[in-house]
Amino acid sequence: MTFSRIRTSRTTKRTIQRAARGPGRLLPLCVTLLFSATVSGSEIDISVLDRNGKGVADVAVYAVRTVGNEKLPTPVSNPVMDQVDRRFVPHLLVVQTGAAVEFPNSDSVAHHVYSFSHPNKFMLPMYKGELHPPVTFDHSGVVSLGCNIHDHMLGYILVVDSSVFTKTDKNGRATLSVDDPEAYTVNIWSPRIRDKAESLSRSLDSSRDPVTFSLGKKLNPPHHGPTDGNSWPDYQ
Repeated sequence: MTFSRIRTSRTTKRTIQRAARGPGRLLPLCVTLLFSATVSGSEIDISVLDRNGKGVADVAVYAVRTVGNEKLPTPVSNPVMDQVDRRFVPHLLVVQTGAAVEFPNSDSVAHHVYSFSHPNKFMLPMYKGELHPPVTFDHSGVVSLGCNIHDHMLGYILVVDSSVFTKTDKNGRATLSVDDPEAYTVNIWSPRIRDKAESLSRSLDSSRDPVTFSLGKKLNPPHHGPTDGNSWPDYQ
């Protein structure tokens, strides 16, 4: 963020000085200095399309700085991965590296949440409500979530080295705001996507043109419960 230099004209300075000196009395002095703040940023529109040209919803979209160093801000709040109706909600949660994620259990039954995803593996023994403290994820990567009681339960946390991230809407669209497009790459990820990793990253340029990811391979079906979608290992 850059701030414009504040300039006070000579005439204004003389006016202020005369008012401050006032003839034999103390005059209230109210000086308003106006300045403008300019945020150097660009909004980049992203679309993710399947091989039939249809938008893909709930895809993680994030920008990673490739030029210079990005110091990640301290998260102001803890992201939440809940458990409702024997499902992880949301199915995919995107967080920045170092975030502390809360795992409340809003379900009517107990759950035993775990992940074997190295180096972010953890385990929360059987509980209901908000028994356990937040889990901090200090390493980027995909964290696959499971429940030791309900084998069909599956969720994901994508930990990214960036503070610029979102997910696509129902039409497969998303928007990211970056300070210098040429310094970033845009990346996408979803457990449904089967395309090679190198095709899921694009370098940005100064054109600010929309970025479209056209997937070539058939998507994995959505995973909603014990009877629809592929089996748990098919998404690993």
